[in-house]
Amino acid sequence: MELPSFAVVGRPNKGKSSIVATLARDDSVYVDRRSGSTTHTQSFPMKIGEETLYVLYDTPGMQRARSLLAWLQQHSTDASNRPATVRRFVEEHGDDPHYASECEMLRPILEGAGIIYVVDGSLPYGADYEPEMEILRWTGNPSLALINPIQGEAFVDDWRNGLSQYFRTVRVFDAHHAEFRKQLDLLELFGHLDESWREPLDRAVTALLLERDEQHRAAAGMIADLVTTALTHSENQAIVEGIPQDPVKDLLLARYKSRLVKEEERCRHRVEEVFHYTRIQRAEQGLPLDEADLFNVENWYLWGLGRGSLLVVAAASGAVVAGGAGMMVDAATGGLLGGLGTVISGAGGALLSGVGAWRYSDDIAEVKVKGIPTGGSRLIVGPCPNLNFPFVVLGRALQHHRMVARRTHAHREVLELDSALLDHVTESDRKKLGKLFAYIRNGRNLTRHRAELSGMIYAYCKQADDSPGY
Repeated sequence: MELPSFAVVGRPNKGKSSIVATLARDDSVYVDRRSGSTTHTQSFPMKIGEETLYVLYDTPGMQRARSLLAWLQQHSTDASNRPATVRRFVEEHGDDPHYASECEMLRPILEGAGIIYVVDGSLPYGADYEPEMEILRWTGNPSLALINPIQGEAFVDDWRNGLSQYFRTVRVFDAHHAEFRKQLDLLELFGHLDESWREPLDRAVTALLLERDEQHRAAAGMIADLVTTALTHSENQAIVEGIPQDPVKDLLLARYKSRLVKEEERCRHRVEEVFHYTRIQRAEQGLPLDEADLFNVENWYLWGLGRGSLLVVAAASGAVVAGGAGMMVDAATGGLLGGLGTVISGAGGALLSGVGAWRYSDDIAEVKVKGIPTGGSRLIVGPCPNLNFPFVVLGRALQHHRMVARRTHAHREVLELDSALLDHVTESDRKKLGKLFAYIRNGRNLTRHRAELSGMIYAYCKQADDSPGY
């Protein structure tokens, strides 16, 4: 069965390449705001694995439609030979630099590609667009028109009225912000243009839905691995008796922080690859991605839990950590509850003293010193005992996932990671997460609890498709 193919056509700088990038899920498509940046037709297959589901052609913009149409009208006798007349024009003018863009644009159409005509809904409609629409109608190929609101929708209604005179199907499609469901809707619409395309495009939609679920599940597993590493990682070094411990401690702490920062970066790259991105630039507003960011306790409220929620989690996880006998949580919260010896009972979670202001903590990682039978000692830094830390790691990872999952491949702006994401997590889920984190930190049934954590994260990841925009 021949694969469906579509030539994305229109004037220069109307967003044709952006639409190709979005529908092909390919961020290698060259997108440039300068007019005429596409000079040669390029094909972009949309693949899942090794299977190509359809092909998109990114074409140069039409620039001499009026004179081309005049030639066609002069050489055509009636409507029955219009497609042949278009073919004749390309054959006779293929090497003419005057019509290079027009011939490049028409070749895939003459080979059977459907037509996706793109206009900018933020600019006024004009009769000077009608010659190019008439040329496309002369080809006889299945076609639709997309109104791309590059800088707004001020003239969308005028465009819809004008385009409907030449195209049976007209849709508004924002290539930069079209969520996943809208992309699928457009593919289903293409299937109605030609009966032979319906079955392969229905298969494409089904395959994309299945892959989307697999993407969320894979990302959840990667994030669960990251959180597990954050909860369990430590660095250690044997030291000879008499050697000062403080310099070694500082070295291990630096190594500990560097490892977790690298693990977070690695997780982000892997999630981006799962969603077919290879060129994303990222920025945490005011918080560069380094250890000063991940370990800046003062800013953890942006990513993790607030004071009230943290106390609830501490109460819920107290029984796990202390076996129901009560626990001292000031160290476990890294000083975030103040240095007031806050006590939470594992039995009731009663708060026995006040809550201080947020502040930096020197106890970012647990430090242990163990004797070595042969003499000397072993200094161990980590894991981090801070109850909020795994929530911080999770919140940052979920926000990154959501931004990537909702991003289109035409969107080339820097990925801004600058807001909290755990507000939507229910109190019940926060308690469950707190307990899971405590189990994982203590190494209890690690495989089972890591799998349970991955399942909870998968549910959060799927929510990325539930609401429009980002």
